[in-house]
Amino acid sequence: MSNTVITICRQYCSGGKDVGKALAERLGYTFYDNELIVMAAKEAGYPESTFQRVDEVATNSLLYSLVLGTYGTYGEGNMPDNDKLFGIQSDIIRNAAKENNCVIIGRCADYVLREEEKLVKVFIRADMDFRIERYLKLFGPPEGKTAEAVIRKTDKRRAAYHKFYSGELWEELENYDLVINTAKVGLDKAVDIIADYAAMLK
Repeated sequence: MSNTVITICRQYCSGGKDVGKALAERLGYTFYDNELIVMAAKEAGYPESTFQRVDEVATNSLLYSLVLGTYGTYGEGNMPDNDKLFGIQSDIIRNAAKENNCVIIGRCADYVLREEEKLVKVFIRADMDFRIERYLKLFGPPEGKTAEAVIRKTDKRRAAYHKFYSGELWEELENYDLVINTAKVGLDKAVDIIADYAAMLK
């Protein structure tokens, strides 16, 4: 029997990461977010900071073999760090899906694992007022710009990354099983909704 894997794409400051972490704790699943960067850095022999810098950032030189699974050698000097990170993380994501029930945040995991039998693809969104309030609570006012500008820029970067490596639109509803507005239901209820949905797959 295949493992249940829940992937979460999320608008910035919608609470998607917190929802994913709480969901994994409730279900007893393995949680993957920044851990993927650490694992990828170790695999490639790079400092963790190198991959943090390019995490979820698209390059202008996509190596389509990464998406197709024919990565070649990660150590090739002409392979951009972004593509190295995506390729290695894709391997880690596939292995994680084989070994554990898990919750994976971002990083095109919904696309990488699209052939998995028990895959739940979730998109977490929220109204802008909710996201601005959450940003200010977490980080305080940004210097020289508005919180809304930072939020929109981060969303744009995530959308570009997803489109770049998957060829799919990040906010296209048909790409997801569940789309949840945390401004309407709250983070705890979002966890309930996803957990209930995943339980129906058993």
